[in-house]
Amino acid sequence: MATAHLLRRASSAFLSSASTGPLRPRPPPLPRLLRPPRAAMATDSSASPFQKIQIQREDTTFDAYVVGKENAPGIVVLQEWWGVDYEIKNHAIHISQLGGGYRALIPDLYRGKVALDVAEAQHLMEGLDWQGAVKDIQASVKWLKSNGSPKVGVTGYCMGGALSIASGVLVLEVDAVVAFYGTPSSELADPSKAKAPIQAHFGEHDSFVGFSDVTAAKSLEEKLKSSGVPYEVHIYPGCSHAFMNTSPEALKRKKGMGLTDENQEAVDLAWSRFSAWMGRFLGSA
Repeated sequence: MATAHLLRRASSAFLSSASTGPLRPRPPPLPRLLRPPRAAMATDSSASPFQKIQIQREDTTFDAYVVGKENAPGIVVLQEWWGVDYEIKNHAIHISQLGGGYRALIPDLYRGKVALDVAEAQHLMEGLDWQGAVKDIQASVKWLKSNGSPKVGVTGYCMGGALSIASGVLVLEVDAVVAFYGTPSSELADPSKAKAPIQAHFGEHDSFVGFSDVTAAKSLEEKLKSSGVPYEVHIYPGCSHAFMNTSPEALKRKKGMGLTDENQEAVDLAWSRFSAWMGRFLGSA
């Protein structure tokens, strides 16, 4: 797929500094409630706040994980290239607690597969059916709206960031988007044709050239200017890719990939902007 090719090309310099050894085995997939996200991970998955559901679209059924208030505004939370792991669940839990509360839903775009190292993550991402993933997002938005959420937004990180912007172009049911360090290929979606309000966040030192570096961020901003939808593009000084991942496990994984920056002030600011954006366009009961 064109988007996978873009990510593969963009990440070559990034991966050259990554650890070639195996990363730490996958942490427990279901953490307890975390506030803030950098709090310690739980080791007991029996206390999971998530409800596992199945969503049908066309002739495909996929798993999804839901957390938060019923009948609250909904937010679809899209995974990084790792899959539905501990950190995307951390984000979903935190999102569900923002403002007056949200119902967060994570669709499993990899159908149960979770990467343990960079090579496996890249392989899974390159094998993703991107158009199919957009259909998964649309089905997830529709599920939330048919199960009590009056309005639904989409957010995502890295690969999920690119898909969240694509959903703001291609999925008419989306009411707002917040994307973190990712932009879609022109073959997947043209941000100048966005239908939903889009807020996007990037690190100043992101090395995914053409995908989430400063050049990609400014290109996205120019396209959003011509779209006619409300938009914001924020670039965080001193931050690299995946700067929102702050749990102890995520920090260790990032350092193994050469990403050593930690900036809790930037993380807090990004969450504040996220909350204001979703509150503005979704509301929160």
